[in-house]
Amino acid sequence: MSPRRNSPRRKERLVQPPDEDALVLRITGGQRRETGADGEWVIRRVSGAAAAKTYRCPGCYQEIPVGMPHVVAWRPYGDGADRRHWHSSCWERRAHRGVRPPRR
Repeated sequence: MSPRRNSPRRKERLVQPPDEDALVLRITGGQRRETGADGEWVIRRVSGAAAAKTYRCPGCYQEIPVGMPHVVAWRPYGDGADRRHWHSSCWERRAHRGVRPPRR
């Protein structure tokens, strides 16, 4: 009689082809392009763990505190000086309302 196998046999894993979008996001550091009524933008989502500074959202003009996930957006052919940090919800609703100027 042969000894009993205590661990289950492992099934062969099926190798799936890599997802092209996931590969592009991995190469570019999570950047992607979006086109809307206000033109073309490059955006990057910032996780809460990576948000180390306080920013002012141009959509609602409220602060984005340290540790809050948000979106960084800029024009694709600029020098990067036009990068703005947005609340994720403000970025999604930017087409429905304009940029609010600060109150004085």
